[in-house]
Amino acid sequence: MFTAFGLYSHIRANRIRSVLLTAGLFLLVWLLAYAFTLFYNAIGRSNLPVDLIARRAAGDWLGIVPFVTLGTAGWVFAARKFHQGIIDAVTGSHAVERAAQPRLYNLLENLCISRGLPVPKLEIIDSEVLNAYATGLTPAQYTISVTTGLLAALDDAEVEAVLAHELTHIRNEDVKLMVVAAVVAGAISFFAEMFFRVVMRSRWSFGSSRSSDDRKGGGGAVVAIVIAVALIAAAWLLSLVIRFALSRSREFLADAGAVELTKNPDAMISALMKISGRSELEGVPSGIMEMCIDNPRSGFADLFATHPAIEDRVEALVKFAGGRLPDPAQAPAQRPLPGAPDGRLTGGPDPDGPVNPWGRTAGHPDGSASGPPGPWGSHQG
Repeated sequence: MFTAFGLYSHIRANRIRSVLLTAGLFLLVWLLAYAFTLFYNAIGRSNLPVDLIARRAAGDWLGIVPFVTLGTAGWVFAARKFHQGIIDAVTGSHAVERAAQPRLYNLLENLCISRGLPVPKLEIIDSEVLNAYATGLTPAQYTISVTTGLLAALDDAEVEAVLAHELTHIRNEDVKLMVVAAVVAGAISFFAEMFFRVVMRSRWSFGSSRSSDDRKGGGGAVVAIVIAVALIAAAWLLSLVIRFALSRSREFLADAGAVELTKNPDAMISALMKISGRSELEGVPSGIMEMCIDNPRSGFADLFATHPAIEDRVEALVKFAGGRLPDPAQAPAQRPLPGAPDGRLTGGPDPDGPVNPWGRTAGHPDGSASGPPGPWGSHQG
């Protein structure tokens, strides 16, 4: 759903996803609110049948929906207003002046001037790890943060490629989508934890009322509580599904965008290879790591990975952007890359016309010399 075939269709798809995520937040919070009223009615009226408890819970739910809606809207507003400060507090990121980092400012400004883009704010994270991320919901909030470790380990061309990668996330509105997804997951986790705290504090009260009333033949309270717990668990799982359903193709597109901005696929490849295995920001929540250029937290059997593996991204850059591996000894463990012995594609693509990660065929099946395909793929938006 919302498959993107080029830059503009990708941006449009991200805008649609952002709206749906925000709407999904309200729906999940309403679901949590009903689970709470169901639990409350089960505790207070443990001798009633489950259908009557559910109807009374529905009546109570209608009464609190306006307040829940206002509270959720307040949460979204606060997140839009203060998310950057929260992220900075968690990661230790801080603003940096041009006098302290002239190299970083010059590289970013040159990229922005070349494309007529507004220059985002720059921040530094004092850490030896190699990583970077972009945040913001509006042009005035857009910020790129990089670690001191990355600046020390990468040369100018590689740092420029990383900055171009993050600029592409801003340009494609990926940062908006990821911030909204983090807000949704954070809100659901908060309300779910609050609900379970209420459940734990009320367990003794429920046990004492059940001992006298349920023997009279009610027993619906147990079923109602099981339903309430199932609803809260479903809401929490859905919030996770929302996050993991975000397409990992955004990283391939950002790599391609970096090549488009810098005209230097080799720098993007070497930057990724240096970052690989050295990008874990200790103590940083998963919602923020998902915004980074590399997120090594892959989850069980790579099912919950938010980023493609570095070797897959390098392979795509070699195969579709004409990049070269700087030194085979530096390459991460990977399957053999297609192309010439020196690691660079020479002339024609695969005879079958393989499909690249950016959503188009990587050449003509007849092997005609048409030049390397553009990193954005065919434009259908």
